[in-house]
Amino acid sequence: MLARLLRPKHVASAHCDLPCGIYDPAQARIEAESVKAIMEKYAGNEDPVFRSRALTIKEERAELVKHHLWVLWTDYFKPPHLETYPQLHQLFWEATKLAGAAGGKGTVDVAKADELLGKIDEISKIFWETKAA
Repeated sequence: MLARLLRPKHVASAHCDLPCGIYDPAQARIEAESVKAIMEKYAGNEDPVFRSRALTIKEERAELVKHHLWVLWTDYFKPPHLETYPQLHQLFWEATKLAGAAGGKGTVDVAKADELLGKIDEISKIFWETKAA
């Protein structure tokens, strides 16, 4: 009898953890743009103190890129999205690698930052297509 009383009267499902509107790839993009800007400033300044500080901030921002991408990957995208967009696994893997030691955190190569921004643009396009569905 107690189990019957505690059983939910309605079952609800959602494609994300909270009502839509909390996820947005723009957060990752903003941090990735910061990484790129810091790389450019680093290249244009020979002061070792400035460069050291720039590297520290760049690595923090790159870590935030990874965080925002992982939140999208683990909390927003679901198995039905993979059916429609089978490239998502590879795309997120490449983007987080470009934000990590192979890119944003491990280099001051602006071309790597541009690659990262390109991957984020691809993710964003898919994200907005899924939101419109």
